[in-house]
Amino acid sequence: MKTLTVVATFVARPNKEAELRAALIGLVAPTRKESGCINYDLHTSTETPAKFLFHENWTGKPALDAHMQTPHIQALLPRVDELCAEAPSITTWDKIA
Repeated sequence: MKTLTVVATFVARPNKEAELRAALIGLVAPTRKESGCINYDLHTSTETPAKFLFHENWTGKPALDAHMQTPHIQALLPRVDELCAEAPSITTWDKIA
């Protein structure tokens, strides 16, 4: 099975770290229940507490596309400008070894 890996990083605005952390943690449980989600792990930087990273694996692009349309993701999108210092970085990766 060829999986699709996603690395998504978020940087909180000053004084919004706790709020962004809570919003991102709120995505974990519902996302892990989604069809096609292999893993969905949230990390925080050991050097910069305002930086967060999702490491995700999906069964393929259709599963990721469906994830982006879920109510929990759609609820976060309008809050990104309020909570984040910059646009989130979302990159996709294919495993080669």
